[in-house]
Amino acid sequence: MKSIHLTNAWHATSGGIATHYRSLLKEAELTGRQMVMVIPGERDGVENGQTTRIHTVAASPSPFNSAYRSIMPNQWPGVHSRVRQIILDEQPDLIEVCDKYSLHYLAGAIRKGYIKGLRKRPVLVGLSCERMDDNLGVYLTKSPLGKAFAAWYMKWVYFGFFDHHIVNSNHVADELRLAARGHVTERGIWVRPPGIDLSSFKPLSQDQNAPTVLYAGRLAPEKNLQLLIDSFALLPQDFRLVVAGDGIERQSLEAAANQRFPGRATFLGHINSKSELARLYASASVFVHTNPAEPFGIAPLEAMASGLPLVAPHSGGILTYANSTNAWLTKANAPALAEAILDTFDPDLRQSRTAAALATAAQYHAPHTARRFLDMYEQFMQNRLDSQPDYRSTPGTWLGVET
Repeated sequence: MKSIHLTNAWHATSGGIATHYRSLLKEAELTGRQMVMVIPGERDGVENGQTTRIHTVAASPSPFNSAYRSIMPNQWPGVHSRVRQIILDEQPDLIEVCDKYSLHYLAGAIRKGYIKGLRKRPVLVGLSCERMDDNLGVYLTKSPLGKAFAAWYMKWVYFGFFDHHIVNSNHVADELRLAARGHVTERGIWVRPPGIDLSSFKPLSQDQNAPTVLYAGRLAPEKNLQLLIDSFALLPQDFRLVVAGDGIERQSLEAAANQRFPGRATFLGHINSKSELARLYASASVFVHTNPAEPFGIAPLEAMASGLPLVAPHSGGILTYANSTNAWLTKANAPALAEAILDTFDPDLRQSRTAAALATAAQYHAPHTARRFLDMYEQFMQNRLDSQPDYRSTPGTWLGVET
């Protein structure tokens, strides 16, 4: 079986989606499975492995976040010409698209039979690792009209293009559940979380000096990082803030930190080495994540696996693995977050919750989660599913219109 996976969420310092696909590529090589990636880049290219291949398609920077590039359609019916040629050359058994804005039209074109030259119609899978309504709320509008547009788009311009849907958390699944109502043809929604590298992220002994608050991840608007600045400003003077990551908000965040608590914050930029990042987790006192609508959250889970107390809002996809027994979950405001940070220094609570966090993180080892994804693709191909989807689409009405 050969699978092709297309995403725009990939660049040199990108986050959880690229991390997930890299773990799939690694497991595919180890198990001898044919897997092909199609990703955006500065120029066209191809990188061959033993059983895997990565096609890079020249693409312009994204209009909303210039750290990313977006492969846009350049020919009818909404498909990029090089992407079309890659599909025809590769002749895949399964195509997975992780994109809601441009690449998903390929699935619609294949479903309608517009892509001539395919020897057989591949199984079409949509992978959702974020919610459209959350993204629109951050980059465009939080108005009811924006939410209504996202609901309409997900139902009529996205959901029906695919045979199966995979999501990384129940938070993301909830948007697709609404989109699924009223579709006559049944489609499954499968909740399958990604994993982390437990061989790299584990408790390490390292001396700690001043109490240190750590954030690791992209510095992007959807991460709600002004809350990190506001909450840290309420902590005692001996606390230090370390930010590992890069993105379009880095300059403004550094300026805010220098103004509100000069000399107490360090911005390290993107950390490419897993061992260096693991040492950073070990040297910190507490990990803070500030996005109340996080789709899943790889870095918070890595922090838990490293034995580092996690403080985060009590909402979003982070609830897939974080709860009141293994983390410090609170309201998404500065006073509540600052209080939770201070609470992590209670020795009894710290010991019990970090121990529970280690046990939780052990369930998300990347080789195991990657193998489950690859096995599911083969089951989709063989129409032999060992389990039932978490949700199903059902016939009905939507806005009073029979579908």
